[in-house]
Amino acid sequence: MDLSALQRRDSAEEFLRLIQNPFQSAFQINAVWASLATSAGSSLLLALLFSLFRPRHSVVYAPKVKHADRKHTPPPVGKGLFAWIKPVLRTKESELVDCIGLDATVFLRFTKMCRNIFIFLSIIGCGVMIPLNLTQSNKDSKSTLSAFVTMTPLYVSVEAIWGQVICAWAFDFIVAFFLWRNYKGILALRRKYFESSDYQRSLHARTLMVTDLPAAARSDEGVMRLVDNVNPTAALPRAAIGRNVKGLPNLIKEHEETVRQLESVLAKYLKNPDRLSARRPTMRPSRKQKGEGARDTVDAIDYLTDRIQLLEEEIRHVRASIDKRNAMPFGFVSWEKIEHAHAVAYTARNKHPKGTTISLAPRPHDLIWENLPLSKQARQWKRFVNVIWVSILTVLWIAPNAMIAIFLSNLNNLGSVWKGFQVSLNANPRVWAAVQGILSPAITSLVYIILPIIFRRLSIQAGDTTKSARERHVLHHLYSFFVFNNLVVFSLFSAAWTFIAAVIEKKDNEDAWHAIVDGGFYGKAVSALCNVSPFWVTYLLQRNLGAAIDLVQLVPLLWVWFSKTFMAPTPRQAIEWTAPPSFEYASYYNYFLFYATVALCFATLQPVVLPVTALYFGLDAIMKKYLLLYVLVTKNESGGQFWRVVFNRMIFAAILSNAVIALVATAKGTWTMVFCVIPLPFLLLGFKFYCVRKFDLEIKFYNRANLTDAEALAGQKSSKKAAERLSSKFGHPALYKPLITPMVHARAADALKRIYRGRLNSTAMESEYTDIAMDPMSRAAPGKSMMDASGSAPFEVVPENHLDFSYFKDRPDFRDEFGGGIYGRPEDLMTERSQTPRSGLGEWSPTSSRAASPTPSLPSLSGLRQYEGYDPGTPEPVHPALRTPLSRGDNGPVGSGLYQHDDESEARLLSQAQGPAVTDTVPAFNRWRPGGYGPVEQDEPSRTSYDYYRRPRQL
Repeated sequence: MDLSALQRRDSAEEFLRLIQNPFQSAFQINAVWASLATSAGSSLLLALLFSLFRPRHSVVYAPKVKHADRKHTPPPVGKGLFAWIKPVLRTKESELVDCIGLDATVFLRFTKMCRNIFIFLSIIGCGVMIPLNLTQSNKDSKSTLSAFVTMTPLYVSVEAIWGQVICAWAFDFIVAFFLWRNYKGILALRRKYFESSDYQRSLHARTLMVTDLPAAARSDEGVMRLVDNVNPTAALPRAAIGRNVKGLPNLIKEHEETVRQLESVLAKYLKNPDRLSARRPTMRPSRKQKGEGARDTVDAIDYLTDRIQLLEEEIRHVRASIDKRNAMPFGFVSWEKIEHAHAVAYTARNKHPKGTTISLAPRPHDLIWENLPLSKQARQWKRFVNVIWVSILTVLWIAPNAMIAIFLSNLNNLGSVWKGFQVSLNANPRVWAAVQGILSPAITSLVYIILPIIFRRLSIQAGDTTKSARERHVLHHLYSFFVFNNLVVFSLFSAAWTFIAAVIEKKDNEDAWHAIVDGGFYGKAVSALCNVSPFWVTYLLQRNLGAAIDLVQLVPLLWVWFSKTFMAPTPRQAIEWTAPPSFEYASYYNYFLFYATVALCFATLQPVVLPVTALYFGLDAIMKKYLLLYVLVTKNESGGQFWRVVFNRMIFAAILSNAVIALVATAKGTWTMVFCVIPLPFLLLGFKFYCVRKFDLEIKFYNRANLTDAEALAGQKSSKKAAERLSSKFGHPALYKPLITPMVHARAADALKRIYRGRLNSTAMESEYTDIAMDPMSRAAPGKSMMDASGSAPFEVVPENHLDFSYFKDRPDFRDEFGGGIYGRPEDLMTERSQTPRSGLGEWSPTSSRAASPTPSLPSLSGLRQYEGYDPGTPEPVHPALRTPLSRGDNGPVGSGLYQHDDESEARLLSQAQGPAVTDTVPAFNRWRPGGYGPVEQDEPSRTSYDYYRRPRQL
């Protein structure tokens, strides 16, 4: 046999040896102490840095203090080094619901519940199991084995396994008690949530959603007749059928992407306005936008500007062509009182009149509109396909997960099977040591960042109708993925491989069944679990460092610093960075549930894991409470609906821990011990169904005590105005959503008017669609309008001192994506006097923005949203950010109700440039050739004003 073949055989044998025991190098006692030292030291250092920088950087560490309205403002916090701890500890749960919302309050309650559970489990586990295992271990093994091994049941006598069985009963009782106690707490929170002013004034609270409508019932009257079959009240509702919006959502999405692309191009090109490059930016348009004979490269600024205008024209025409005759198989029904809607929802909970589904309506912004028209069959098929994809993804990750754990976590293992790499490893030990320390956690972290995105998209493809339901399904898939790959496969991988190898070795001399029986899988599985337990102790110790990194907001800070230093951020991005970031409930719930599952499974195998987990939850409960109070917001409030999901996962974790104890009893004990453990899973399932029957209806429905009393629920007829507004509030947002305007920095305004190749002056044609009040006089150039002085382009110029979210928090384009969890959303509010939905464009309440805010929201651009005669000292019925500009058809006096910035030189806005006309002699695509096309002649035909296509359809 030649030398190369011998080396290949040695490498294969070494690879098989590593597969059988892949994580041996990680399970050293010194690693546990090192992990404890580094985790505690780094966490303490980060906490001190946070306490030091927090008072000086409130934009990062307390943005909600600045942006929240008076009702949702968090408790005041001092400037002292540790002043943040006192308000965090003293803020009660009753105050949290109004301040941070019910979803965040439920999350904090769940975190404290896990802390309390593991404190009690630690007392029993460390007080009973550790002394029992140490005293009952084989005397010969005590002198040769480490303390971590002797604390496991690996070498104890048969009688000592009874301690495992007793602890299983005690642990299940503790977990069930705290789950029951917190279920009652969630019920109390929900009842208070129902009585809150936010819920009582919301439109969705008195509205039902009807899906899977038959063709005969797809009208306002048809929906009302169908709901009347399950209506136990005498109150008459108002209905609104869904409309077919055709391709409008895709057009709006493309418009927003194009606007952001134009902003990015301008930000890079105008980064240094005094030193502009002679070569204008170019780009390659998509294939569907190319015409015959067109060039591959075009002028980016001209092409994107013209593309935006064409999209807005198309959006305007699509909006104008939508009517009620093209109805969809879903609709909404609203009542005057909340009790009426909940009475119908309760009556229809187990009924499907004519195949429909009637349920309480979510908030309008929580709907995933593209999935509402799906039929039951289509939705079921999509869910089935989604399950297949998730299962494939989960199974396929087994091999990469094992390879990462074997080779990337210890590059010496890779060198042992790859001799060429071993040479490089010996020659550059420091370089590869750095790679080993960075590569494995970096790849693992990248996968865990991408996973929620993948599962979120799969859930949308599966037909989820709400974003909150999508997040709950993402949590479900993440938890299944983590438990299967990172717990079961990781912990039992070596046992399964060793067992398979032993069976293969024996099958030549014995039949397959006897080989499997004699393989001793149970003993090998228990041995593998005990050997891997120190890893989980170190893993949970390092989680404290992750919690400290979250508190310091290290990752967002590094990303913002990198973007500002090495990239050219747009004004929109700079504004979004100052907005309070959203809290990722699915990811954090998954992490907490996974840690709790690991701790419960190893509670009797390695009891040290229990106090480590209790320490983690105790510290993170304080850190997450600060973040939710002062930094993070809930993007889509679900009213605490995550509780059912986490409750079921905690029950599953307890059942899985019972399976581990049954495995230990099978391998080390007697069948009597196994039979004593078997009832526990069934008792936990019975406890689950008891809680569902006891609490769920009270949690879901409001005022259930009077639901079947028709006389008590009979009310007044709703107003006609309410019916007219229902279709707009629960209509597709593509019909009403304002289109965003490209933003440029103020320092680039002068350079922009020089490089922009659109129309430079107004024409008579444009004057037909604009008003003289929309062209204010320029202070920098007396006698000329601002449009003539600064050029005209469809851009919004933002000064440096206005790159802050506080100036834009009431604008729909920023409010919908950021801050909605702080301020509430106007489309879901009811006026107190008329009890009708608040108009998203015509009304403004002091509760919708912070009362102490000294500066109103900026207008978007001169000539489109200019407002004259604004007095900051007087209240106004219409907020400037929500007001539409006057046109020639308006009856009000010129300048009345219009907003004008106090310093026009500071907010000089380029406005209303007209894109180039399409002619027969010049190919359409050549208008975007490199170098531009130059000024447009005044006698060329013109489209209507830029804002003409930006207005939402008034229904």
